[in-house]
Amino acid sequence: MWILMYVFSYSVSPAAATDRAEWRLLPNVVFQEFSNEERCRAAKSTLEGSLKEAGGKLRSRLEDLKAVGRGDPAQVIIAFNVECLPK
Repeated sequence: MWILMYVFSYSVSPAAATDRAEWRLLPNVVFQEFSNEERCRAAKSTLEGSLKEAGGKLRSRLEDLKAVGRGDPAQVIIAFNVECLPK
């Protein structure tokens, strides 16, 4: 049995929000079981690709907002880690 674990975190700059506290990462952790390592690694590859694509789209939209003075990619931190682990 193998476990796919991924952690997705994000934070918005306090300057870009009404909350003037410090940067805070807001993690989400997800686990999914697979019967073998090959299936787990295939899911990992697909998930990593999807997360990278989503990050690229978000970055592009933030650049668009920056161009009109409404946002800045530097105001958002997005991080993720995907692992396949034996159970």
